[in-house]
Amino acid sequence: MRRTFLIGVVCGLLLAGCGAEPAAPPVQRPAAGDHKLTLDVGGRERTYLLHAPPGYRADKPVPLVVALHFYPGSGTALRDMIAMDAKADEHGFLVAYPDGVGGGFNALVCCGAEDDVAFLRALTERLVTDWRVDPGRVYATGISNGADMSFRLAVEASGVFAAIGAVSGGFGGPRVEAASYAPAKPVSVVTVIGAQDQYYDIFQAGLKKWRERLRCEPVKTPPSGQQTVQRSGARCADGSDVEVYVVTDMGHSWPGAKQGQLARPDAPIVATDIIWDFFAAHPRRSG
Repeated sequence: MRRTFLIGVVCGLLLAGCGAEPAAPPVQRPAAGDHKLTLDVGGRERTYLLHAPPGYRADKPVPLVVALHFYPGSGTALRDMIAMDAKADEHGFLVAYPDGVGGGFNALVCCGAEDDVAFLRALTERLVTDWRVDPGRVYATGISNGADMSFRLAVEASGVFAAIGAVSGGFGGPRVEAASYAPAKPVSVVTVIGAQDQYYDIFQAGLKKWRERLRCEPVKTPPSGQQTVQRSGARCADGSDVEVYVVTDMGHSWPGAKQGQLARPDAPIVATDIIWDFFAAHPRRSG
């Protein structure tokens, strides 16, 4: 009898043992500031940083930018490099910095075998539900492996992302060889690439495929204002836009970034500014 009583006491104290239900995860409380968050996707715990600007209120819809790091890298490394938080504070949007498993995302060329499309879909759904993100103003950006992942999301999660911003990355690899590999719904694209990047020809070939599959026609675009930056634009049959900036004297970098291994502080343009301005002008189109 005494043994039964003691077992009952132990079970009551532990709660998680002896057949009791495990404790529920802590409630996520949306608030301004920086947050380290986790998300279970397919039985794996995934991590990401979230920045909410001063004055953020959970009762007002806000845009979301999902920023995807290079390989090998992390959300923190990208955050420290591209200064997107300052842009978010100025314009009132959220920025999420997901961490790839093993330092990378399973994008179009590399890296790993995780279902990162499912992860990033689940992340945006969580933020739409819990943080009052406007589902019509969800965007993805990234550099290198993260830029490739942005293109994969544009195709395999179309309807989620209104636009993508790809820096020093592109639409290439085995997946894109299938003529049917294209967004089912409109996704606008802005991309910044360096003419000295070793992958420049691959990026240009990918953009050609993208424009052909979406039946995009050139449109008149204001000049960049910089002699070393070529700017071009196209409007696609589904109403989406494609805008391309080529920096003639740049390699594999994020132009305008002040620090970090892929920073190019002396570039004639600032990719972070270009990308947000494009996103702000491109909410999700129906179609």
